[in-house]
Amino acid sequence: MFIKQLIFFFLLIALQRATAQTNTQLAQYPSPMKETVRRHERVAFEMESSKTIILNNLLPKPVTIYLPANTHKLKQPDLLIHFHGLAPVVAYAAHQYKRPIIAVAVNLGSGSSAYAQPFNNDSTFEKLRKAVLDTVMKHLGYPLTAGKIILSGFSAGYGAIRSILSQPVYFASIDAVILLDGLHTSYIPERKVLAEGGLIDSVSLEPIIQFAREATNKLSGKKFMFTHSEIFPGTFSSTTETANYLLDKLSIKIKPVLKWGPLGMQQISEASKGNFYVPGFAGNTAPDHIDHFHGLFHFLHKL
Repeated sequence: MFIKQLIFFFLLIALQRATAQTNTQLAQYPSPMKETVRRHERVAFEMESSKTIILNNLLPKPVTIYLPANTHKLKQPDLLIHFHGLAPVVAYAAHQYKRPIIAVAVNLGSGSSAYAQPFNNDSTFEKLRKAVLDTVMKHLGYPLTAGKIILSGFSAGYGAIRSILSQPVYFASIDAVILLDGLHTSYIPERKVLAEGGLIDSVSLEPIIQFAREATNKLSGKKFMFTHSEIFPGTFSSTTETANYLLDKLSIKIKPVLKWGPLGMQQISEASKGNFYVPGFAGNTAPDHIDHFHGLFHFLHKL
């Protein structure tokens, strides 16, 4: 009997070690839950080929430009540059926008570093902006300048926006930022969650905090919206935790609400000051996460 117990003990230890080793290799701990109550509607939009331009040889992967019909009405359209997400969803948001706008979809892969690293170069964003305008002018056949410059990022796309805002020359030129369930940072010590005494690594958040602080002052002209779900990655900060950190730094209180968002989303909290707005939504599953991206049209309009 003792031998059987001893064997079971060693097997248990081996299993725990194997599990711990597997866990240390995971980038995050995805929720195993499935959710079937919310509608999780999806945007379906056919991009017209005559209004779609593919820009090659600038970033590691091609960039998609879409020109809604009303772009032709003004010579100073706004410029929406979105990081991470299907181009038709971005195009639909531009199609629904109340002013003429050029929509740009940038997809560089998985993980925030795939977006952050190319834009750490202090010339990359300017090259992208100029290439987009030059290409559109050639397509339209007349000169134009960009109106408001709006950056949006879904999930890992925040990495590019953080890098761009880290550079003062670009920080000043950006009029609005939309983060769609995407703003993370490490724990200190690494992977030690807040509930276990860990802290938020705030260093990488500084450019975001600075932009949010300016947006709280309506006179600055800057606008910032940050949507978040209830997803808890476990190995790095959740968007709820980073939202709470930002709001605490800016002394903004969170209010509980209960109302419908776009495409069947359920909003459960909100916080705002000036032109800085943070709506929180229910859900901790993959479809809940993707809801935020497909709601881009709504959030862009609300901004």
